[in-house]
Amino acid sequence: MTVLKFVDASNKPIGMISWFAVHCTSMNNTNHLISSDNKGYAAQLFEAAINNNSLPVKGKFIAAFAQSNLGDVSPNIKGPHCINTGKPCDILTSTCEGKNELCIASGPGKDMFDSTKIIGENQYKKAMDLFNSAKSMLSGPVDFRHQFVNMSNITIKINDTYSAMTCKPAMGYSFAAGTTDGPGAFDFKQGTTKDNFFWNLIRDLIAEPSNEQVKCQAPKPILLDTGEASEPYPWQPQIASTQLLRLGDFVIIAVPGEFTTMSGRRTRDAVRDSLIKNGLPSTTKTVIAGMANTYTDYITTYEEYQIQRYEGASTIYGPHTLKAYINQFVFLAEAMVLNKTVPVGPKPPNYLSSQLSFNLPVVYDGQPSGQVFGQAIKDVSLKYLQNSTVSVTFVSANPRNNLMTEKTFLTVEKQNSSTDWEVIATDSSWNTIFAWERTSTLFGESIATITWDIPADQPTGTYRIRHFGYAKPNPLSEAIKEFTGSSKPFQVVTKKLKFDWRDFNRPQYWRYFKALGHYKKKYQNLYNTIP
Repeated sequence: MTVLKFVDASNKPIGMISWFAVHCTSMNNTNHLISSDNKGYAAQLFEAAINNNSLPVKGKFIAAFAQSNLGDVSPNIKGPHCINTGKPCDILTSTCEGKNELCIASGPGKDMFDSTKIIGENQYKKAMDLFNSAKSMLSGPVDFRHQFVNMSNITIKINDTYSAMTCKPAMGYSFAAGTTDGPGAFDFKQGTTKDNFFWNLIRDLIAEPSNEQVKCQAPKPILLDTGEASEPYPWQPQIASTQLLRLGDFVIIAVPGEFTTMSGRRTRDAVRDSLIKNGLPSTTKTVIAGMANTYTDYITTYEEYQIQRYEGASTIYGPHTLKAYINQFVFLAEAMVLNKTVPVGPKPPNYLSSQLSFNLPVVYDGQPSGQVFGQAIKDVSLKYLQNSTVSVTFVSANPRNNLMTEKTFLTVEKQNSSTDWEVIATDSSWNTIFAWERTSTLFGESIATITWDIPADQPTGTYRIRHFGYAKPNPLSEAIKEFTGSSKPFQVVTKKLKFDWRDFNRPQYWRYFKALGHYKKKYQNLYNTIP
Protein backbone atom coordinates (compact mmCIF):
# COMPACT_ATOMS: atom_id res chain seq x y z
CA MET A 1 0.00 0.00 0.00
CA THR A 2 1.12 3.54 -0.80
CA VAL A 3 -0.38 6.56 0.99
CA LEU A 4 -0.10 10.18 -0.07
CA LYS A 5 -0.87 12.58 2.80
CA PHE A 6 -2.08 16.15 2.21
CA VAL A 7 -1.74 18.88 4.86
CA ASP A 8 -2.37 22.63 4.78
CA ALA A 9 0.09 25.44 5.57
CA SER A 10 -0.43 24.90 9.32
CA ASN A 11 0.25 21.16 8.95
CA LYS A 12 -3.40 20.27 9.47
CA PRO A 13 -4.50 17.14 7.54
CA ILE A 14 -6.89 17.90 4.69
CA GLY A 15 -6.85 14.67 2.66
CA MET A 16 -5.18 11.45 1.63
CA ILE A 17 -4.98 8.96 -1.24
CA SER A 18 -4.28 5.29 -0.68
CA TRP A 19 -3.29 2.97 -3.52
CA PHE A 20 -3.80 -0.71 -2.87
CA ALA A 21 -4.51 -3.49 -5.35
CA VAL A 22 -7.69 -5.43 -4.58
CA HIS A 23 -10.94 -5.94 -6.47
CA CYS A 24 -14.10 -4.35 -5.13
CA THR A 25 -15.92 -7.67 -5.35
CA SER A 26 -16.52 -8.35 -1.67
CA MET A 27 -20.15 -7.63 -2.56
CA ASN A 28 -20.64 -10.41 -5.08
CA ASN A 29 -22.82 -10.51 -8.20
CA THR A 30 -25.90 -11.60 -6.23
CA ASN A 31 -26.01 -8.13 -4.67
CA HIS A 32 -28.65 -5.78 -6.11
CA LEU A 33 -27.80 -2.79 -3.92
CA ILE A 34 -25.60 0.12 -4.95
CA SER A 35 -22.39 -0.23 -2.95
CA SER A 36 -18.92 1.32 -2.89
CA ASP A 37 -17.69 -2.05 -1.59
CA ASN A 38 -14.57 -2.48 0.55
CA LYS A 39 -12.77 0.66 -0.59
CA GLY A 40 -15.81 2.85 -0.02
CA TYR A 41 -16.16 1.46 3.49
CA ALA A 42 -12.45 2.10 4.16
CA ALA A 43 -12.88 5.71 3.02
CA GLN A 44 -15.88 6.18 5.31
CA LEU A 45 -13.94 4.84 8.30
CA PHE A 46 -10.97 7.09 7.56
CA GLU A 47 -13.05 10.23 7.07
CA ALA A 48 -15.09 9.53 10.20
CA ALA A 49 -11.88 9.19 12.24
CA ILE A 50 -10.52 12.53 11.04
CA ASN A 51 -13.83 14.41 10.79
CA ASN A 52 -14.99 13.55 14.32
CA ASN A 53 -17.64 11.08 13.15
CA SER A 54 -19.41 13.49 10.82
CA LEU A 55 -21.93 12.08 8.34
CA PRO A 56 -20.42 10.44 5.22
CA VAL A 57 -18.99 12.95 2.69
CA LYS A 58 -19.97 15.88 4.94
CA GLY A 59 -16.60 16.50 6.60
CA LYS A 60 -13.77 18.70 5.37
CA PHE A 61 -11.19 15.90 5.23
CA ILE A 62 -11.34 13.74 2.08
CA ALA A 63 -10.04 10.15 1.98
CA ALA A 64 -9.67 8.38 -1.37
CA PHE A 65 -8.94 4.67 -1.54
CA ALA A 66 -7.78 4.25 -5.12
CA GLN A 67 -7.08 1.17 -7.21
CA SER A 68 -3.71 -0.07 -8.35
CA ASN A 69 -2.70 -3.20 -10.32
CA LEU A 70 -5.70 -5.21 -9.13
CA GLY A 71 -6.14 -7.47 -12.18
CA ASP A 72 -5.70 -10.80 -10.40
CA VAL A 73 -6.24 -9.77 -6.76
CA SER A 74 -9.42 -11.00 -5.06
CA PRO A 75 -10.73 -9.87 -1.66
CA ASN A 76 -12.42 -13.24 -1.17
CA ILE A 77 -9.53 -14.78 0.71
CA LYS A 78 -11.22 -18.02 1.75
CA GLY A 79 -10.62 -19.00 -1.85
CA PRO A 80 -12.82 -20.73 -4.42
CA HIS A 81 -14.89 -23.71 -3.30
CA CYS A 82 -17.66 -25.75 -4.84
CA ILE A 83 -20.97 -24.52 -3.48
CA ASN A 84 -22.51 -27.97 -3.95
CA THR A 85 -19.84 -29.97 -2.08
CA GLY A 86 -17.68 -27.50 -0.17
CA LYS A 87 -14.56 -28.96 -1.78
CA PRO A 88 -11.89 -26.83 -3.56
CA CYS A 89 -12.59 -26.11 -7.22
CA ASP A 90 -10.53 -27.55 -10.05
CA ILE A 91 -7.44 -25.36 -9.94
CA LEU A 92 -6.90 -25.12 -13.71
CA THR A 93 -10.43 -24.46 -14.94
CA SER A 94 -12.12 -23.02 -11.80
CA THR A 95 -15.02 -25.43 -12.21
CA CYS A 96 -16.91 -27.97 -10.13
CA GLU A 97 -18.07 -31.07 -12.00
CA GLY A 98 -17.34 -29.11 -15.18
CA LYS A 99 -19.55 -26.14 -14.24
CA ASN A 100 -18.04 -22.70 -13.61
CA GLU A 101 -21.18 -21.36 -11.88
CA LEU A 102 -20.62 -23.80 -8.98
CA CYS A 103 -17.12 -22.46 -8.24
CA ILE A 104 -17.32 -19.35 -6.09
CA ALA A 105 -14.80 -17.63 -3.82
CA SER A 106 -15.93 -16.07 -0.57
CA GLY A 107 -14.72 -14.72 2.73
CA PRO A 108 -13.27 -13.74 5.04
CA GLY A 109 -16.64 -12.96 6.68
CA LYS A 110 -19.81 -14.94 7.26
CA ASP A 111 -21.54 -13.17 4.33
CA MET A 112 -20.70 -10.54 1.73
CA PHE A 113 -21.60 -7.65 4.02
CA ASP A 114 -19.30 -8.95 6.73
CA SER A 115 -16.52 -9.63 4.20
CA THR A 116 -16.81 -6.11 2.80
CA LYS A 117 -16.49 -4.73 6.30
CA ILE A 118 -13.43 -6.83 7.17
CA ILE A 119 -11.50 -6.09 3.95
CA GLY A 120 -12.42 -2.40 4.24
CA GLU A 121 -11.31 -2.24 7.88
CA ASN A 122 -7.99 -3.88 7.00
CA GLN A 123 -7.29 -1.26 4.32
CA TYR A 124 -8.36 1.54 6.66
CA LYS A 125 -6.09 0.37 9.50
CA LYS A 126 -3.03 0.00 7.28
CA ALA A 127 -3.68 3.34 5.58
CA MET A 128 -4.05 5.06 8.96
CA ASP A 129 -0.74 3.57 10.13
CA LEU A 130 1.02 4.86 7.03
CA PHE A 131 -0.76 8.21 7.27
CA ASN A 132 0.32 8.74 10.88
CA SER A 133 3.90 7.65 10.19
CA ALA A 134 4.34 9.56 6.90
CA LYS A 135 7.61 11.53 7.08
CA SER A 136 8.90 11.81 3.51
CA MET A 137 7.96 15.34 2.45
CA LEU A 138 7.53 15.63 -1.31
CA SER A 139 9.38 18.51 -2.95
CA GLY A 140 10.29 19.45 -6.47
CA PRO A 141 8.41 20.05 -9.72
CA VAL A 142 4.81 19.17 -10.43
CA ASP A 143 4.65 17.88 -13.99
CA PHE A 144 2.81 15.47 -16.28
CA ARG A 145 2.89 13.86 -19.69
CA HIS A 146 -0.17 12.57 -21.51
CA GLN A 147 -0.66 10.96 -24.87
CA PHE A 148 -3.38 9.10 -26.74
CA VAL A 149 -2.11 5.91 -28.40
CA ASN A 150 -3.65 3.56 -30.95
CA MET A 151 -3.05 0.34 -29.06
CA SER A 152 -4.26 -1.88 -31.92
CA ASN A 153 -1.29 -1.26 -34.20
CA ILE A 154 1.96 -1.00 -32.25
CA THR A 155 5.20 -2.68 -33.27
CA ILE A 156 7.20 -4.16 -30.39
CA LYS A 157 10.84 -5.09 -30.81
CA ILE A 158 11.36 -8.44 -29.11
CA ASN A 159 15.05 -8.85 -30.02
CA ASP A 160 17.47 -7.92 -32.80
CA THR A 161 15.81 -10.25 -35.28
CA TYR A 162 12.16 -10.41 -34.26
CA SER A 163 9.38 -7.88 -33.84
CA ALA A 164 5.73 -8.38 -32.91
CA MET A 165 2.51 -6.40 -33.17
CA THR A 166 -0.42 -5.61 -30.97
CA CYS A 167 -3.88 -6.52 -32.27
CA LYS A 168 -7.33 -5.10 -32.72
CA PRO A 169 -9.39 -5.77 -29.58
CA ALA A 170 -10.91 -9.21 -28.99
CA MET A 171 -12.30 -11.16 -26.04
CA GLY A 172 -11.45 -14.84 -25.57
CA TYR A 173 -13.55 -17.82 -24.54
CA SER A 174 -12.40 -17.73 -20.92
CA PHE A 175 -13.79 -14.22 -20.59
CA ALA A 176 -17.29 -15.75 -20.68
CA ALA A 177 -16.33 -18.16 -17.90
CA GLY A 178 -16.10 -15.24 -15.51
CA THR A 179 -14.02 -15.50 -12.37
CA THR A 180 -14.43 -17.12 -8.98
CA ASP A 181 -15.55 -13.69 -7.72
CA GLY A 182 -18.36 -13.75 -10.29
CA PRO A 183 -18.77 -16.90 -12.40
CA GLY A 184 -20.07 -16.85 -15.95
CA ALA A 185 -22.52 -19.25 -17.54
CA PHE A 186 -23.00 -22.02 -20.12
CA ASP A 187 -20.07 -24.40 -20.68
CA PHE A 188 -17.22 -21.87 -20.68
CA LYS A 189 -14.14 -22.65 -18.61
CA GLN A 190 -11.07 -20.72 -17.63
CA GLY A 191 -7.88 -21.84 -19.34
CA THR A 192 -9.61 -22.48 -22.70
CA THR A 193 -7.21 -22.30 -25.67
CA LYS A 194 -9.36 -24.13 -28.25
CA ASP A 195 -12.47 -22.82 -29.94
CA ASN A 196 -15.87 -24.45 -30.40
CA PHE A 197 -17.89 -24.77 -33.60
CA PHE A 198 -21.19 -23.78 -32.00
CA TRP A 199 -19.86 -20.67 -30.24
CA ASN A 200 -17.88 -19.69 -33.31
CA LEU A 201 -21.13 -19.82 -35.27
CA ILE A 202 -22.78 -17.46 -32.78
CA ARG A 203 -19.71 -15.21 -32.77
CA ASP A 204 -19.62 -14.93 -36.56
CA LEU A 205 -23.20 -13.65 -36.61
CA ILE A 206 -21.89 -10.59 -34.78
CA ALA A 207 -18.45 -10.20 -36.36
CA GLU A 208 -16.30 -12.91 -37.93
CA PRO A 209 -12.63 -12.41 -37.12
CA SER A 210 -10.20 -12.18 -39.98
CA ASN A 211 -7.36 -14.69 -40.37
CA GLU A 212 -4.94 -11.94 -39.43
CA GLN A 213 -6.88 -11.26 -36.22
CA VAL A 214 -7.01 -14.95 -35.28
CA LYS A 215 -3.26 -15.29 -35.78
CA CYS A 216 -2.48 -12.07 -33.91
CA GLN A 217 -4.55 -12.99 -30.86
CA ALA A 218 -3.28 -16.60 -30.59
CA PRO A 219 -3.34 -18.65 -28.42
CA LYS A 220 -6.57 -16.86 -27.47
CA PRO A 221 -9.62 -18.42 -29.17
CA ILE A 222 -11.76 -15.41 -30.09
CA LEU A 223 -15.30 -15.39 -28.70
CA LEU A 224 -16.10 -11.74 -29.43
CA ASP A 225 -14.19 -9.96 -32.17
CA THR A 226 -14.82 -6.56 -30.63
CA GLY A 227 -12.13 -4.80 -32.67
CA GLU A 228 -13.87 -5.68 -35.92
CA ALA A 229 -17.43 -5.16 -34.66
CA SER A 230 -18.62 -1.66 -35.50
CA GLU A 231 -22.41 -1.67 -35.13
CA PRO A 232 -23.93 0.48 -33.76
CA TYR A 233 -20.41 1.75 -32.90
CA PRO A 234 -17.07 0.10 -32.01
CA TRP A 235 -17.46 -2.34 -29.15
CA GLN A 236 -14.11 -1.61 -27.49
CA PRO A 237 -11.60 1.24 -27.75
CA GLN A 238 -8.58 1.11 -30.00
CA ILE A 239 -7.26 4.46 -28.81
CA ALA A 240 -6.18 4.54 -25.17
CA SER A 241 -5.11 7.31 -22.82
CA THR A 242 -1.66 7.07 -21.20
CA GLN A 243 -0.43 9.48 -18.56
CA LEU A 244 2.23 10.18 -15.92
CA LEU A 245 1.83 12.66 -13.07
CA ARG A 246 4.89 13.83 -11.14
CA LEU A 247 4.88 15.27 -7.64
CA GLY A 248 8.54 15.82 -6.87
CA ASP A 249 10.15 12.39 -6.67
CA PHE A 250 6.79 10.61 -6.60
CA VAL A 251 5.33 9.57 -9.96
CA ILE A 252 1.82 8.24 -10.56
CA ILE A 253 1.43 5.91 -13.55
CA ALA A 254 -2.15 6.28 -14.78
CA VAL A 255 -2.89 3.04 -16.60
CA PRO A 256 -6.07 2.55 -18.69
CA GLY A 257 -7.06 -0.89 -17.44
CA GLU A 258 -6.63 -3.63 -14.87
CA PHE A 259 -2.97 -4.65 -14.74
CA THR A 260 -2.23 -7.93 -12.99
CA THR A 261 0.17 -8.08 -10.04
CA MET A 262 3.19 -8.96 -12.16
CA SER A 263 2.21 -6.64 -15.03
CA GLY A 264 2.03 -3.75 -12.57
CA ARG A 265 5.33 -4.67 -10.98
CA ARG A 266 7.13 -4.77 -14.33
CA THR A 267 5.58 -1.47 -15.42
CA ARG A 268 6.41 0.23 -12.13
CA ASP A 269 10.03 -0.95 -12.21
CA ALA A 270 10.56 -0.02 -15.87
CA VAL A 271 9.19 3.51 -15.38
CA ARG A 272 11.20 4.04 -12.19
CA ASP A 273 14.40 2.84 -13.87
CA SER A 274 13.80 5.24 -16.76
CA LEU A 275 13.11 8.18 -14.45
CA ILE A 276 16.30 7.60 -12.45
CA LYS A 277 18.38 6.89 -15.56
CA ASN A 278 17.32 10.23 -17.04
CA GLY A 279 18.03 12.33 -13.98
CA LEU A 280 15.55 11.87 -11.14
CA PRO A 281 16.97 10.97 -7.70
CA SER A 282 17.39 7.36 -6.61
CA THR A 283 14.68 7.95 -3.97
CA THR A 284 12.06 8.25 -6.72
CA LYS A 285 8.95 6.15 -6.10
CA THR A 286 6.29 5.05 -8.57
CA VAL A 287 2.75 3.79 -8.09
CA ILE A 288 0.20 2.28 -10.46
CA ALA A 289 -3.15 4.11 -10.57
CA GLY A 290 -5.46 1.54 -12.12
CA MET A 291 -8.35 2.04 -14.52
CA ALA A 292 -7.54 5.68 -15.28
CA ASN A 293 -9.03 7.78 -18.10
CA THR A 294 -9.84 4.93 -20.53
CA TYR A 295 -10.91 1.37 -19.77
CA THR A 296 -9.16 -1.23 -21.94
CA ASP A 297 -10.00 -4.27 -19.82
CA TYR A 298 -7.18 -6.42 -18.41
CA ILE A 299 -3.45 -6.41 -19.04
CA THR A 300 -1.51 -9.60 -18.29
CA THR A 301 2.09 -10.55 -18.83
CA TYR A 302 3.02 -12.47 -21.98
CA GLU A 303 3.38 -15.62 -19.87
CA GLU A 304 -0.01 -15.18 -18.19
CA TYR A 305 -1.62 -14.62 -21.57
CA GLN A 306 -0.53 -18.07 -22.76
CA ILE A 307 -2.60 -19.73 -20.00
CA GLN A 308 -5.79 -17.92 -21.09
CA ARG A 309 -7.54 -17.62 -17.79
CA TYR A 310 -10.15 -14.87 -17.45
CA GLU A 311 -7.56 -12.08 -17.28
CA GLY A 312 -5.64 -13.32 -20.31
CA ALA A 313 -8.83 -13.77 -22.32
CA SER A 314 -9.71 -10.17 -21.41
CA THR A 315 -6.33 -8.77 -22.50
CA ILE A 316 -7.80 -7.26 -25.62
CA TYR A 317 -4.77 -6.16 -27.67
CA GLY A 318 -3.12 -9.58 -27.79
CA PRO A 319 -0.13 -11.26 -26.11
CA HIS A 320 2.19 -8.26 -26.41
CA THR A 321 -0.17 -5.74 -24.79
CA LEU A 322 1.93 -5.29 -21.63
CA LYS A 323 5.17 -4.73 -23.51
CA ALA A 324 3.47 -2.06 -25.64
CA TYR A 325 2.22 -0.25 -22.53
CA ILE A 326 5.62 -0.47 -20.80
CA ASN A 327 7.35 1.01 -23.84
CA GLN A 328 4.80 3.82 -23.94
CA PHE A 329 5.13 4.74 -20.26
CA VAL A 330 8.94 4.58 -20.48
CA PHE A 331 8.72 6.98 -23.42
CA LEU A 332 6.56 9.38 -21.38
CA ALA A 333 8.92 9.11 -18.40
CA GLU A 334 11.93 10.05 -20.48
CA ALA A 335 10.10 12.96 -22.10
CA MET A 336 8.97 14.30 -18.72
CA VAL A 337 12.39 14.18 -17.07
CA LEU A 338 14.14 15.70 -20.12
CA ASN A 339 11.38 18.32 -20.46
CA LYS A 340 10.41 17.22 -23.95
CA THR A 341 6.95 17.75 -25.36
CA VAL A 342 5.02 14.80 -26.76
CA PRO A 343 2.39 14.80 -29.50
CA VAL A 344 -1.21 14.60 -28.34
CA GLY A 345 -1.68 11.46 -30.40
CA PRO A 346 -4.75 10.29 -32.33
CA LYS A 347 -7.96 11.86 -31.10
CA PRO A 348 -10.37 9.27 -29.69
CA PRO A 349 -13.86 9.30 -31.23
CA ASN A 350 -16.72 10.69 -29.18
CA TYR A 351 -19.91 8.62 -29.28
CA LEU A 352 -21.83 10.33 -26.51
CA SER A 353 -24.39 11.79 -28.89
CA SER A 354 -25.11 8.40 -30.46
CA GLN A 355 -25.30 6.26 -27.33
CA LEU A 356 -28.20 3.83 -27.24
CA SER A 357 -30.12 3.37 -24.02
CA PHE A 358 -32.45 0.47 -23.27
CA ASN A 359 -33.40 1.89 -19.89
CA LEU A 360 -37.03 2.87 -20.33
CA PRO A 361 -38.19 6.16 -18.81
CA VAL A 362 -40.46 6.29 -15.81
CA VAL A 363 -44.01 6.26 -17.17
CA TYR A 364 -46.11 6.59 -14.06
CA ASP A 365 -46.01 6.21 -10.27
CA GLY A 366 -49.18 4.97 -8.64
CA GLN A 367 -50.26 4.69 -5.03
CA PRO A 368 -52.62 2.00 -3.72
CA SER A 369 -56.15 3.02 -2.87
CA GLY A 370 -56.31 4.72 0.51
CA GLN A 371 -52.54 5.20 0.69
CA VAL A 372 -50.25 8.13 -0.14
CA PHE A 373 -46.61 8.46 -1.15
CA GLY A 374 -44.39 8.39 1.92
CA GLN A 375 -46.91 6.57 4.10
CA ALA A 376 -45.40 3.99 6.44
CA ILE A 377 -47.33 0.81 5.68
CA LYS A 378 -45.15 -1.43 7.84
CA ASP A 379 -44.06 0.72 10.73
CA VAL A 380 -41.48 0.30 13.46
CA SER A 381 -41.96 -1.21 16.91
CA LEU A 382 -41.88 0.96 20.03
CA LYS A 383 -38.49 -0.24 21.34
CA TYR A 384 -35.28 -1.70 19.95
CA LEU A 385 -32.16 -2.89 21.71
CA GLN A 386 -28.71 -1.62 20.84
CA ASN A 387 -27.04 -3.93 18.31
CA SER A 388 -30.39 -4.92 16.77
CA THR A 389 -32.09 -4.04 13.46
CA VAL A 390 -35.04 -1.77 12.77
CA SER A 391 -36.88 -1.58 9.47
CA VAL A 392 -39.83 0.35 8.05
CA THR A 393 -41.62 0.09 4.69
CA PHE A 394 -43.06 3.11 2.87
CA VAL A 395 -45.31 3.66 -0.13
CA SER A 396 -42.71 4.94 -2.60
CA ALA A 397 -42.02 5.91 -6.20
CA ASN A 398 -39.33 5.19 -8.77
CA PRO A 399 -35.95 6.46 -7.49
CA ARG A 400 -34.97 7.38 -11.06
CA ASN A 401 -37.36 10.33 -10.87
CA ASN A 402 -34.62 12.06 -8.89
CA LEU A 403 -31.30 10.38 -8.10
CA MET A 404 -30.94 12.60 -5.03
CA THR A 405 -27.38 13.59 -5.95
CA GLU A 406 -25.74 15.23 -2.92
CA LYS A 407 -28.97 14.40 -1.06
CA THR A 408 -30.39 11.23 0.47
CA PHE A 409 -33.35 8.87 0.15
CA LEU A 410 -33.42 8.37 3.90
CA THR A 411 -32.39 9.76 7.24
CA VAL A 412 -32.16 8.24 10.69
CA GLU A 413 -32.79 11.00 13.24
CA LYS A 414 -32.37 11.31 17.01
CA GLN A 415 -34.65 13.55 19.02
CA ASN A 416 -32.74 16.09 21.12
CA SER A 417 -35.77 18.14 22.16
CA SER A 418 -39.47 18.33 21.39
CA THR A 419 -38.74 20.06 18.07
CA ASP A 420 -35.08 19.27 17.36
CA TRP A 421 -34.20 16.13 15.42
CA GLU A 422 -30.54 15.41 14.58
CA VAL A 423 -29.64 13.40 11.46
CA ILE A 424 -27.30 10.61 12.54
CA ALA A 425 -27.34 8.43 9.39
CA THR A 426 -28.22 8.69 5.67
CA ASP A 427 -28.34 6.34 2.69
CA SER A 428 -24.54 6.75 2.46
CA SER A 429 -24.07 5.26 5.92
CA TRP A 430 -22.77 1.71 6.16
CA ASN A 431 -25.43 0.66 8.67
CA THR A 432 -28.44 1.67 6.54
CA ILE A 433 -30.04 -0.03 3.54
CA PHE A 434 -32.51 1.51 1.09
CA ALA A 435 -34.27 -1.23 -0.88
CA TRP A 436 -36.79 -0.22 -3.55
CA GLU A 437 -39.23 -2.78 -4.95
CA ARG A 438 -41.81 -2.61 -7.74
CA THR A 439 -45.05 -4.17 -6.47
CA SER A 440 -47.25 -3.54 -9.52
CA THR A 441 -45.95 -2.81 -13.00
CA LEU A 442 -49.42 -2.22 -14.38
CA PHE A 443 -50.39 0.34 -11.75
CA GLY A 444 -46.86 1.75 -11.25
CA GLU A 445 -46.90 0.95 -7.53
CA SER A 446 -43.77 0.44 -5.46
CA ILE A 447 -42.47 0.31 -1.91
CA ALA A 448 -39.20 1.25 -0.22
CA THR A 449 -37.91 -0.65 2.80
CA ILE A 450 -35.39 1.16 4.96
CA THR A 451 -33.23 -0.84 7.35
CA TRP A 452 -30.99 0.49 10.11
CA ASP A 453 -28.55 -1.77 11.93
CA ILE A 454 -28.35 -0.08 15.32
CA PRO A 455 -24.71 0.10 16.50
CA ALA A 456 -23.90 -1.61 19.80
CA ASP A 457 -22.76 1.73 21.25
CA GLN A 458 -25.63 3.81 19.87
CA PRO A 459 -26.81 6.29 22.55
CA THR A 460 -30.20 5.49 24.00
CA GLY A 461 -33.04 7.83 23.20
CA THR A 462 -35.90 8.53 20.81
CA TYR A 463 -35.37 8.04 17.06
CA ARG A 464 -37.28 8.07 13.80
CA ILE A 465 -36.61 7.06 10.18
CA ARG A 466 -37.61 9.31 7.30
CA HIS A 467 -37.93 8.65 3.57
CA PHE A 468 -37.52 11.22 0.78
CA GLY A 469 -38.48 10.80 -2.86
CA TYR A 470 -40.13 12.12 -5.98
CA ALA A 471 -43.17 10.68 -7.77
CA LYS A 472 -44.54 11.03 -11.29
CA PRO A 473 -48.29 10.77 -10.65
CA ASN A 474 -49.45 11.78 -14.14
CA PRO A 475 -48.39 9.62 -17.13
CA LEU A 476 -49.31 12.47 -19.49
CA SER A 477 -46.98 14.93 -17.81
CA GLU A 478 -43.24 15.01 -17.09
CA ALA A 479 -43.85 16.82 -13.82
CA ILE A 480 -42.62 15.09 -10.68
CA LYS A 481 -43.80 15.70 -7.15
CA GLU A 482 -41.67 15.66 -4.01
CA PHE A 483 -42.83 13.64 -1.02
CA THR A 484 -41.56 12.71 2.43
CA GLY A 485 -42.56 10.12 4.97
CA SER A 486 -41.67 9.23 8.53
CA SER A 487 -41.89 6.28 10.84
CA LYS A 488 -43.40 6.76 14.26
CA PRO A 489 -40.85 7.55 16.99
CA PHE A 490 -39.18 4.57 18.65
CA GLN A 491 -36.83 4.03 21.57
CA VAL A 492 -33.32 2.64 21.45
CA VAL A 493 -32.63 1.04 24.82
CA THR A 494 -29.75 -0.71 26.55
CA LYS A 495 -29.98 -4.43 26.96
CA LYS A 496 -29.99 -5.29 30.66
CA LEU A 497 -29.92 -8.74 32.21
CA LYS A 498 -32.90 -9.30 34.48
CA PHE A 499 -32.82 -11.98 37.17
CA ASP A 500 -35.99 -13.18 38.88
CA TRP A 501 -35.86 -15.67 41.73
CA ARG A 502 -39.25 -16.97 40.63
CA ASP A 503 -37.48 -18.62 37.72
CA PHE A 504 -36.13 -21.19 40.13
CA ASN A 505 -39.64 -22.54 40.71
CA ARG A 506 -39.60 -23.96 37.20
CA PRO A 507 -39.36 -27.79 37.32
CA GLN A 508 -36.35 -27.95 34.99
CA TYR A 509 -34.27 -25.84 37.39
CA TRP A 510 -35.19 -27.99 40.40
CA ARG A 511 -33.95 -31.05 38.55
CA TYR A 512 -30.54 -29.41 38.19
CA PHE A 513 -30.43 -28.46 41.89
CA LYS A 514 -31.39 -31.99 42.92
CA ALA A 515 -28.59 -33.39 40.80
CA LEU A 516 -26.18 -31.20 42.77
CA GLY A 517 -27.50 -32.46 46.10
CA HIS A 518 -29.82 -29.55 46.69
CA TYR A 519 -33.51 -29.90 47.31
CA LYS A 520 -36.50 -27.84 46.47
CA LYS A 521 -37.55 -27.63 50.12
CA LYS A 522 -34.32 -25.85 51.01
CA TYR A 523 -35.15 -23.01 48.64
CA GLN A 524 -38.94 -22.96 48.99
CA ASN A 525 -38.94 -20.67 52.01
CA LEU A 526 -36.75 -18.18 50.17
CA TYR A 527 -39.14 -18.25 47.22
CA ASN A 528 -42.16 -17.62 49.43
CA THR A 529 -40.58 -14.45 50.84
CA ILE A 530 -40.34 -12.82 47.41
CA PRO A 531 -43.14 -10.24 47.02
